[in-house]
Amino acid sequence: MQEDKIVVGLDIGTTKICVIVGTKNEYGKLEVLGMGKAVSDGVIRGIVTNIDKTVIAIEKAIAEASEQSGIEINVVNVGIAGQHIKSSVHHGSITRDVVEDEITVSDLTRLSNDIHKIVMPPGCEIIHVMPQDYIVDYEEGIKDPVGMSGVKLEADFHVITAQTNAIRNINKCVRRAGLEIENLILEPLASSMSVLSDEEKEAGVCLVDIGGGTTDIAIFHDNIIRHTAVIPFGGNIITSDIKEGCKVMQNQAELLKTKFGKAIAEEANPNEIVSIPGLRNRPPKEISIRNLANIIEARMEEIIELVHAEIITSGYASKLAGGIVITGGGSQLGYVKQLFEYMTGMDARIGYPNEHLGKSKVEAIKSPMYATTVGLVLSGFRAIDERENRYMQNQVASGKKTMKSAKKSSDFFKGLIDKTKGLLMDDFQDKGGEY
Repeated sequence: MQEDKIVVGLDIGTTKICVIVGTKNEYGKLEVLGMGKAVSDGVIRGIVTNIDKTVIAIEKAIAEASEQSGIEINVVNVGIAGQHIKSSVHHGSITRDVVEDEITVSDLTRLSNDIHKIVMPPGCEIIHVMPQDYIVDYEEGIKDPVGMSGVKLEADFHVITAQTNAIRNINKCVRRAGLEIENLILEPLASSMSVLSDEEKEAGVCLVDIGGGTTDIAIFHDNIIRHTAVIPFGGNIITSDIKEGCKVMQNQAELLKTKFGKAIAEEANPNEIVSIPGLRNRPPKEISIRNLANIIEARMEEIIELVHAEIITSGYASKLAGGIVITGGGSQLGYVKQLFEYMTGMDARIGYPNEHLGKSKVEAIKSPMYATTVGLVLSGFRAIDERENRYMQNQVASGKKTMKSAKKSSDFFKGLIDKTKGLLMDDFQDKGGEY
């Protein structure tokens, strides 16, 4: 039963490694049983660069989550991100042998498996193949062809690829930490599961997940993922800008950003000053909050311009009635929502991962910082392409129907045989046991 199933999400991020243990309650909501996190030193822009440091951080986060939840963790759902992620659309088609039969789930699986065989550039590997719209005998725009009749079945597939070495390094780290990977999931897809509603995906929405090393984008329309992209800038580059611009230490720059940072300089008080302790025997440093906001605004504008360019490239800019949903640690910057609205001309909101959350032992889990990790847990319960669930349910239902009809046929024939046996016996006795 899904209610008894326990799923673990492992987010190997640029700034933190986070583990969440969750289960579903009787209302289908996610209950978080435990959480663990550790500082991530071996990851740069979503790519593992130091195996040993990453393994130590994973082990620390796993131990903390295991202790808090009281559950031994062996299998995890892991997120993957980074500049190396690429997405493209490929067309596939199959010709069915038995025309009279309805299109089944196995036909769709065969079509999807054919896409997995396409030749990829050297050093690249397919991580997700997601159908967009199906075409049955040249009839376009079909979302669910199961049950239809047709000879030629075609579809456009959204194919997401990652660098083989990046996948191997993640596998190596997870295995060395004594764990097994159940699913490897693209991080923006995981985030979308935790912060987007079905209505938004139907209407058309762009998810922007501003992490430490990267900004991940996922565009949905008609409940189907249409475009994904990874921008190699995130919160860390803003911290680096503050460090250089204000001539402070890295940890001081991070504190300035999180405590006093604003994405719109005009909203900062020009007379407000923050005093930073100086280095040994040096006087404290005074920093203007307005200057700090100017540094943040310049970099945020660059990130938003790149996001907007991706939305335009996708071809769905005019179809996103749900606007933009911003999540991840970077979404907590002051006035970031307003800057997105001003620069893109689209509605925006901050995405909190409480859409599918039930009661939780950990209150911090409701922060946008943990949207990806919550999504990784949810993905363990739900197929990324939700249509797969419906197909499987249809299969189970048709299986039950087949069993019922088989049982009916069996009962009918059994009754017929018994009746025939009875008639023969009567006839046999009437003739004095002779034929």
